[in-house]
Amino acid sequence: VLAAVYLAFFFSHFFIVLVGYLKVPWVCLTCSSVHCGRYVNGHAKKHYEDAQIPMTNHKKTEKQEKVQHTVCMDCSSYSTYCYRCDDFVVNDTKLGLVQKVREHLQNLENSAFTSDRHRKRKLLENSSLNSKLLKVNGSTTALCATGLRNLGNTCFMNAILQSLSNIQQFCCYFKELPAVELRNGKTAGRRTYHTRSQGDNNVSLVEEFRKTLCALWQGSQTAFSPESLFYVVWKIMPNFRGYQQQDAHEFMRYLLDHLHLELQGGFNGVSRSVILQENSNLSASNKCCINGASTVVTAIFGGILQNEVNCLICGTESRKFDPFLDLSLDIPSQFRNKRTKNQESGPMCTLRDCLRSFTDLEELDETELYMCHKCKKKQKSTKKFWIQKLPKVLCLHLKRFHWTAYLRNKVDTYVEFPLRGLDMKCYLLEPENSGPESCLYDLVAVVVHHGSGVGSGHYTAYAAHEGRWFHFNDSTVTLTDEETVGKAKAYILFYVERQAKPGAEKL
Repeated sequence: VLAAVYLAFFFSHFFIVLVGYLKVPWVCLTCSSVHCGRYVNGHAKKHYEDAQIPMTNHKKTEKQEKVQHTVCMDCSSYSTYCYRCDDFVVNDTKLGLVQKVREHLQNLENSAFTSDRHRKRKLLENSSLNSKLLKVNGSTTALCATGLRNLGNTCFMNAILQSLSNIQQFCCYFKELPAVELRNGKTAGRRTYHTRSQGDNNVSLVEEFRKTLCALWQGSQTAFSPESLFYVVWKIMPNFRGYQQQDAHEFMRYLLDHLHLELQGGFNGVSRSVILQENSNLSASNKCCINGASTVVTAIFGGILQNEVNCLICGTESRKFDPFLDLSLDIPSQFRNKRTKNQESGPMCTLRDCLRSFTDLEELDETELYMCHKCKKKQKSTKKFWIQKLPKVLCLHLKRFHWTAYLRNKVDTYVEFPLRGLDMKCYLLEPENSGPESCLYDLVAVVVHHGSGVGSGHYTAYAAHEGRWFHFNDSTVTLTDEETVGKAKAYILFYVERQAKPGAEKL
């Protein structure tokens, strides 16, 4: 590693010119080669994998082992990353050589190269803008999507924020809320930046969430930095303090729960009831109460499950109704095994398989004995879920991470999912009371985890906006197509209830 960093220090000026031409460039600190992408494009990762091939048939010496420990650096944020560890490198060498490389790159940016780079960046921005002009209904229009800066392993947050920003009814509700000035006096009317010296009274998750959503989809060519929102997250969600990789699904649940709680209490003198009344689309019949009074969170994402438990000894049946904001689905065990090239490919796992596994009758094992009130003791029993009420936005979380004896593994199985016409009628408790179109859902967003572990890797999101699909990779936003979205190994799926239309497809 010492030799690699020292080598990159002297050769860094050779790749600095390339930075302006690559999206998300990463430089290998072993050979100073520059490649784009860490997981998504995969060029830098492929460079690391190709470097290991010549060593597979030879005995590895201690020196070779170090060469294998390939470290690369993000040419934009100057963060270092190790592919072998599948994680960012926080510490430096004893001689501080990593920091010297960073300083050298920063000096180059402020040197004679600056004018040349600015000229090339200007050309890149112009060509990028021109490439984002599309023909829609015969007229030219520009992409209006805005990326989110990665503040240090915050891709888990960015992927969720971009997904939620494309759920129109949910997003529009927050964007239409009145602005809240968290500080008065000399700073009134200006953009306020949070500092660690501010007290808890100045923190509003709803307000910072509103500001972030307003910053997206305004056509800015510069990525938005959600540092104010991230600061509030640190304040009210201690689990997410620090810059380590976090679980996107866990963050989404914490975010929705805290938005729900804050909206119940009102903010900036505006009561929750007044705010809800401003949005006429959220009728009382569509609200689902979770942990208190209803809010836009429960009105959009809230559904109700019926949990049936039957004692196998006396036949006593117990029913319980549980509200939910999302459904966590197991990937059935028969689809989890990785197949080699010599094995025949088995049946493909579908979203329907996961939903069926969630709702099918299940006999509880010895560790989950049911306390039967009639038998007065724990007995063997069966369990079954029914959906009593479907939400406006159905959020499905695929359980890709599971615990083994010593570590948490990832289930990398591809799960086929429909982009249109997900039919949930067969999972309803009383399907006869539902209309023919009321149980159909269309996909609006997908969160994908790239990598091998929950504490590492990278999160991106696909989302549909005004009939077009976009890929959100932190600061980078690109147009994509339905075929690419359908091939993604989904981690979280967001489906929106379809408005009544004839000729719907079915899952």
